[in-house]
Amino acid sequence: MSNAWYNQNPFEVRLEWGLAAAEHLAHEADCVVIVDVMSFSTCVSLANDNDALIYPWPWKDDSALRYAQENDADVASFERTFSGDCYTLSPTSLRDIPAGHRLVLPSPNGSTIAFKARDCGAAVFSGCFRNRSATAQACAGFQRILLIPAGERWPDGSLRPAVEDYLAAGAIIAALGKRHLSPEAHAAAAAFGESSLADLHHCASARELQDRGFAHDVALCLALDVSRRACRLQDNAYRSEPGDTANH
Repeated sequence: MSNAWYNQNPFEVRLEWGLAAAEHLAHEADCVVIVDVMSFSTCVSLANDNDALIYPWPWKDDSALRYAQENDADVASFERTFSGDCYTLSPTSLRDIPAGHRLVLPSPNGSTIAFKARDCGAAVFSGCFRNRSATAQACAGFQRILLIPAGERWPDGSLRPAVEDYLAAGAIIAALGKRHLSPEAHAAAAAFGESSLADLHHCASARELQDRGFAHDVALCLALDVSRRACRLQDNAYRSEPGDTANH
């Protein structure tokens, strides 16, 4: 409903968390940016920088294998490991993915949100720290922009708001320049302005990865503005799109 109290409709730039945001707000947005810093959005950015295509998929089961066959693609390992030519949700594993490679990357959180937003008719982007300015430039021509920090999950499946996703969303909002921001979006941009990326090396998500031996992934996830390409979901795949020449 256009007059729902939660839709942030008076504002150009909006922010709300997780799958529920896509379900309730995406149908009134022209552009949706999904922020899943550790690690799906960072993986997408690294792969798109190399002109590889990432096909998101919500489930880590045999359906991912069938989806890969349908799209003439490989499927990433369901486990976060890296050895040889095995691609996974570890950003380190995707640094050297070749141009033109088509990879199904299962991610129950970010992929589910992306599909829901796309089904609502919005243009869908994947954003993170490393491509925050490029993402802002690619979204600049859209009137109604919704930022969705994906967050993580507690063991019971409930949403765990993740500070890295919130601050990366705020970073993108700050890079959009002078826009009419909802209080939620304004707070995220202000939080980014007052934050230190160095502190995020000690946030809960970073500590989890470090404890599992993926400290290199954390460094990749927290690199700011090192990519000049936005990542847009088109024809089932995230593809590289120059931030300053987005086609609306």
